[in-house]
Amino acid sequence: MIKHLSSTQAIPEVSAIPRHVAIIMDGNGRWASKRMMPRVAGHSEGLSAVRKIVQECRRLGVEYLTVFAFSSENWRRPPEEVGFLMKLFLKSLKGEVSRLADNDICLRLIGDLTRFDQAIQEMVQFSEQKTAGGKSLTFTIAANYGGRWDILQAMQRCLADNPNIKPEDISEGVLQPYLSMAYAPEPDLFIRTGGEQRISNFLLWQLAYTELYFTDVLWPDFDELELQKAFDWFSQRERRFGRTSAQLASQVTSDAV
Repeated sequence: MIKHLSSTQAIPEVSAIPRHVAIIMDGNGRWASKRMMPRVAGHSEGLSAVRKIVQECRRLGVEYLTVFAFSSENWRRPPEEVGFLMKLFLKSLKGEVSRLADNDICLRLIGDLTRFDQAIQEMVQFSEQKTAGGKSLTFTIAANYGGRWDILQAMQRCLADNPNIKPEDISEGVLQPYLSMAYAPEPDLFIRTGGEQRISNFLLWQLAYTELYFTDVLWPDFDELELQKAFDWFSQRERRFGRTSAQLASQVTSDAV
């Protein structure tokens, strides 16, 4: 497993194109309601937007793309909507896994998958195995995921593996390998569609120094042009990681010499 130091321990490399993009795909239901359609129609349309963004991220050289498909809090939604989402999740995995493999894309799933039925769990395992060799992009789907759950399960697993560890010996470096996304660098850019401006229990540990981009565009309408707008905004951000602007300017000058 590749070791990725957190942004509070080391300063990551900075580039105009984010290495890791994380997205909350919000607004599917409202998109459908605005068109006098059932909410579930918005989720189906949202799947088309996912395909576009996956391919565009791959084309632009993004290495990691992580999307929040279903949170641990989404079980509170109406049962018929949850049931549809489960069917859509299984159908999309079956329909997309070959396309992902053909495009050299590695699929990963994070979250507590034990609550899903056996068919979904088996399809997740098959999809991850079939795409394991993908090198052009690592596409992660967070399903039945919560940021607090992630930190808690990481601590539980860490203590189970190290029953004699002292509290003062538990550091970021010790805990990091147990987090769900230990295989990836922290997101450079977080995008949330749909007009809400919160991170909703998504990647709480990993978003410590991520640039947060919010747009009113509803997810089914989020296309390649909207992604480029987010990237253009990102490229103008001054990523200091605790340093001052003067330090950054000095470093640019030193690099240019």
